[in-house]
Amino acid sequence: MKELTLAMVKPDSLAAGKAGRIIAHLEERGFRILCLKMLRLSREKAGEFYGEHLGKPFYDDLVGFITSGPVIALAVEREDAVAYLREVIGATDPAQAEAGTVRALYAESKQRNAIHASDSPASAERELRFFFSRSDLII
Repeated sequence: MKELTLAMVKPDSLAAGKAGRIIAHLEERGFRILCLKMLRLSREKAGEFYGEHLGKPFYDDLVGFITSGPVIALAVEREDAVAYLREVIGATDPAQAEAGTVRALYAESKQRNAIHASDSPASAERELRFFFSRSDLII
């Protein structure tokens, strides 16, 4: 059964001109893009998106980074999308990411790691609703 999930190309990737290559990488791995939106998150919206990390030592840096430039939010679809996208993007730390994954190819560091992907079906549902309306996702 096909499943939807969220991918978000982060500000470092856009600033470095890597967004198109990252999106192409996802398509080459069988993801179908249902909706795409470029936007710049306010600190308030970024705090809402990363609310589960509030109080953690890296929270302020994370919010500061994600608000440092525009992001591209993508609703993508394929079989087993959540788990497979996590595999395709690789480990958070690009030094530990498998060769050929998005982060091994395009990330600068553990914090500037090129892309975000939902980590569970429940997170995917919440994160897709954060960026897209239900009508955005009807194709």
